[in-house]
Amino acid sequence: MKVYADKRRTEREFNVGDWVFLKLQPYKQTSVVVRKSLKLASKFYGPYQVMKKIGPVAYKLELPPTAKIHPVFHICQLKKKIGAKMTLAIDPPVCSPDEQPLVYPVAILDMRMVKKGNKAAV
Repeated sequence: MKVYADKRRTEREFNVGDWVFLKLQPYKQTSVVVRKSLKLASKFYGPYQVMKKIGPVAYKLELPPTAKIHPVFHICQLKKKIGAKMTLAIDPPVCSPDEQPLVYPVAILDMRMVKKGNKAAV
């Protein structure tokens, strides 16, 4: 089975100082931008600079101080930035002390009354 998997595998390696984009799959990017469709949301954050190579497949990135996530990522979560033009950086989600992404509502658009037994609940 390894032979079949290796046919599609590409060797990736980054040097210290390279710029990379970061994919944060566990958060599914819902904490940064609220969209109707997750398909239309951007998939990568960044670009961020590689600070240090930790082992054969782990890299430490220079994240902004507001990002309260661990700065070491597996190589499969990184994508090399191509070209010299700098793009608009999307920062990773800001987390609360209990490591949950902070999401603040912009406005309450509507409410509805639901009847539970003989009482109305909002």
